[in-house]
Amino acid sequence: MASIMQVMFSIHPFISRYFEKQSLKAAFATAPADPTVDLNMQLTKLAHGLLSGKYSAPAKEGQEGIRSRMFKSVITANHPEFSSMRQQDVLEFFLHLIDRVEKANPGDRELNPFSGFKFVVEERVQCPSGKVSYNKRSDNVLSLSIPLHEATNKEQLEAFNEKKAAMNLDGKEVSNEDIVRPRVPLEACLSSFSGPEEIPDFYSTALNSKTTVTKTAGFTTFPDYLVLHMRKFVMETGWVPKKLDVYIDVPDTIDITHMRSKGLQPGEELLPEGGSGDDSAEPANPVASEDIVTQLASMGFNYLHCQKAAINTSNTGVEEAMNWLLSHMDDPDINDPISKDSRAYEPSVDEASVQTLISFGFQEDIAIKALKASGGNIEKATDWIFSHPEASTSASADSSTSNVNADDTYIPDGSGRYKLMAFVSHMGTSTHCGHYVAHVLKDGRWTIFNDSKVAVSVDLPKEMGYLYFFQRISN
Repeated sequence: MASIMQVMFSIHPFISRYFEKQSLKAAFATAPADPTVDLNMQLTKLAHGLLSGKYSAPAKEGQEGIRSRMFKSVITANHPEFSSMRQQDVLEFFLHLIDRVEKANPGDRELNPFSGFKFVVEERVQCPSGKVSYNKRSDNVLSLSIPLHEATNKEQLEAFNEKKAAMNLDGKEVSNEDIVRPRVPLEACLSSFSGPEEIPDFYSTALNSKTTVTKTAGFTTFPDYLVLHMRKFVMETGWVPKKLDVYIDVPDTIDITHMRSKGLQPGEELLPEGGSGDDSAEPANPVASEDIVTQLASMGFNYLHCQKAAINTSNTGVEEAMNWLLSHMDDPDINDPISKDSRAYEPSVDEASVQTLISFGFQEDIAIKALKASGGNIEKATDWIFSHPEASTSASADSSTSNVNADDTYIPDGSGRYKLMAFVSHMGTSTHCGHYVAHVLKDGRWTIFNDSKVAVSVDLPKEMGYLYFFQRISN
């Protein structure tokens, strides 16, 4: 929380909204009956605490930091994870903050300091028929995988691994000073996002069958502030979260103009809407796997209930269907006939589980779908995503679609040139422990913010960032 808020109150939209254009008196006057639980009031209070200079005078025992207990109480209220004292992911908090601020300032981009963070991504899918489809979605963070095979220091890595193996045989450990980490250029991470990707088992309405398609992605708008999330936390064998020990070579300025999507081009033909009526087209009604239903029914469960369990877990498996069945035996509509609206039986998913999958780099809609198909189990949901790669794009190759919200009345656009203005790093070896610090470019020099400790950064560790914040370079 400390790292994110220091970054936020170093950018103009937050400074303007909660400090320059909002006095404490005005915020208190416009707050609801209880200002202690009003988010905008508490953000204004925090802004004046950090930016007014009134609390920057050293005391006899040293300078006191701002203890933002009231803000923490408001921003974490009713959240199952953030209201606990357990280690949390900074990306999850950042996304939660965006959501809460947007809800506190509905329909007014002038009052929402996150308006300049939003952008639109367009995904292009081309099937072997040569026909294409386009899908748009809006987002606030660009999540990037880290292609370790693109490391620029492969020879040094090989030599280090050989040395480490030899030392392990002798029962010795490599010192931290001697560790050699992969160095992956940021450009390689950006290319992994926009470059072509093969998606198997994709249902094409042009071929009326499943096939392998090629997907590419690009921006249709460039935000004022570009936030890059490096997927350093991954799942290894046994579904154990692991942090990648890797360096990202990040330049001070980047130009992503070449990543702009061009949309439907002359001569391109869109894939037809829906199926052609051929028997090979996917059925409109949900269909249960007969194998799953038979196995469940043989255990003594009601046949109709077994069908619903299979449908509502996307025919993932017997265990998933049984888990769903056991948790929905008492549903008031469990005995209703199956219809096209059978998905109404899907359970609601835990928001904390959704945010956990998002922190692994999965899109929110895919995370929700996977959790519903896996009975809310995070490990099984991750397995479901990896075993259903076609889920990362639309369920069938229809023509152009858009997941951009209707209330996105204003999405900024401009130059694709950016300068690095802040980054947040995770200090620690595990997802379950560690500490976050922020580095922010303030008044022409890099400053480190480590909770209440603030200092000039002498040896800037740019390569260790987890979240990178870029500001557009105006023309």
